[in-house]
Amino acid sequence: MTAEMPPLIPRETLLGSPKRWQPMLSPDGSRLAYLAPNDLDVLQIWVRTLGKDDDRCVSSARRPVQYYQWCWDSKTILCTQDTEGDENWHIYAVDLESRNVRDLTPWQGVRCHYMIMSVKHPGEMLALLNVRDRKLMDVWRINLRSGAAALEIENPGDVAWWIADDELVVRAGCGYTPQGGFEVRVRSDASSPWRTLVKTSPDEEAMPLGFSEDGRELFLKSSVASDTMRVITIGLASSGEREVARMDGFDAEDVMIHPVRHVIEAVAFAPGRTRWQVVDPAIAADFEAIDKIEDGDFRVASRDLADLNWVVAFTTPHRPVRYFLWDRAKKQSTFLFSHRPELDAFELAEVRLIKYRARDGLEVHGYLTLPPGVAPRNLPLVLHPHGGPWFRDYWIFNVWTQLLANRGYAVLQPNYRGSTGYGRNHLHAGDRQWALAMQDDLTDAVKWAVTEGIADPRRIAIFGVSYGGYAALAGAAFTPDLYRCAIDLCGPSNVATCIKSFAPYWGIRSIWNARVGNPDDPADRELLANASPLFAADKINIPMLIAQGVNDPRVIQSESDQIVGAIEKNGGQATYVLYPDEGHGLVRPPNNVDFMARAERFLAEHLGGRYEPMEGGRMPDSTAIVKVIGN
Repeated sequence: MTAEMPPLIPRETLLGSPKRWQPMLSPDGSRLAYLAPNDLDVLQIWVRTLGKDDDRCVSSARRPVQYYQWCWDSKTILCTQDTEGDENWHIYAVDLESRNVRDLTPWQGVRCHYMIMSVKHPGEMLALLNVRDRKLMDVWRINLRSGAAALEIENPGDVAWWIADDELVVRAGCGYTPQGGFEVRVRSDASSPWRTLVKTSPDEEAMPLGFSEDGRELFLKSSVASDTMRVITIGLASSGEREVARMDGFDAEDVMIHPVRHVIEAVAFAPGRTRWQVVDPAIAADFEAIDKIEDGDFRVASRDLADLNWVVAFTTPHRPVRYFLWDRAKKQSTFLFSHRPELDAFELAEVRLIKYRARDGLEVHGYLTLPPGVAPRNLPLVLHPHGGPWFRDYWIFNVWTQLLANRGYAVLQPNYRGSTGYGRNHLHAGDRQWALAMQDDLTDAVKWAVTEGIADPRRIAIFGVSYGGYAALAGAAFTPDLYRCAIDLCGPSNVATCIKSFAPYWGIRSIWNARVGNPDDPADRELLANASPLFAADKINIPMLIAQGVNDPRVIQSESDQIVGAIEKNGGQATYVLYPDEGHGLVRPPNNVDFMARAERFLAEHLGGRYEPMEGGRMPDSTAIVKVIGN
């Protein structure tokens, strides 16, 4: 196998900071911002004038910038930063003229949930903040120049997020019902009373997206009276519903809404690859021409205020993300850059769309990444379930799966029951099925790969993050004979204690109570205990690699501590890695590289694949703290 495979891709080439990433046009169309590392290899915001080589770094964040956006004045950029992964996001304003950087939400321990801006009010924004009560997201109005902040709307206690119209008047709110459904409330104007527009059952969803330009219609994604998530509009005066886009068997994904005209332009679906349904005829010719630029799935990542130029991102699993500037008048594209151009020198793995039948007949879709250069027969396999669990995998570039494939492994990513994207029945087939049918879907994925001759049944590993980490722990505890080893990053080990530890501002306990189990209901305690790998730790007889961010607010450190302690008590074998400056997942490149170096060495020891040695036992600048249990 080794002799026929392409050369090893250096780990840091795949996992280090992207060279340039997430470009965005300024509203006036004169400048391009993007993320790129500074001299300390920390992703920062850079800006350049279009047509010039005057690129300059305009931020100095301590942790990598993950999210930023232009203000409508084209002179200010907003970005978010938390502290060591605690997810208490603060909003920082970067003034491009003075180069001043100001914290617009300076309250300690407060989180900005998200921001709302309008071209009609370029000097201010609305921010969802839990200043008044850490459990509730109120709406605050913030002046972008002075930083003055004032409470706009107090949360009545059950609203998870808010929607404003074009005048920055909050006129819709959505929350979770005690039964686990959704309730959408609206009002005609700032002085009118709130009323319920949509209220769903626990197995339906309704998610408001925004208002029409005249404010008379609300755009939503909804599965009410449908198996799949459709895009609809509802008139506020008549409550009349109009369907905008749907696809049989698959949920609506991204919805492209014009930021000034406030019309729905296109809706994406992902039956395997992304398919766009164009709704607005004004962009039909653009989408038809863009689709011919190159083979890949595209999205409009940014646009100027005049809507003359777009930044378009193309993604495929086997090539870095490529960005183009699209001139709408000329219908011409100009290549901007690739986010990891150094990978062009290497052969990357192809990804296949797959589907199989679970033991009860449910059809499960997924993705199979195969190592290049070798026949897809009798390979070591890494089962890589996604997190969430109410999420899904997509046909996109993934540095982890590419690294694993380069090391000689087939990588299987099933969108098991409970995943989004495949309709209401598929989603809710996972209700109250942790360690039951949801885990069976993963076992059946392995059996499918073995039956197809792709996987060697003696060389199977399971590796996941968050819920995927839980699935790895569950696989080791409940089906230990199926796997040779398992890797868990920030996965819960005791489902009941994990749910009880949720951050107070989430407001999603009712969803978890309905779909997983209620730890406060005596009738559900046995269900949750039986779903918890912690209470079956004595069955874990395979080597484990377990990693955790110390500041993780979603799956707190004790979830990893207690399963490691139980493995040690029962004489098992595990390597436990703590990262003191990380939260839910790994953001700092040295920690990401360090973790994957340990993962590939661990897999090589137990499955026989290739790996790139890590000199000194750890990556420089990584904060890893390691404890080894057993042999």
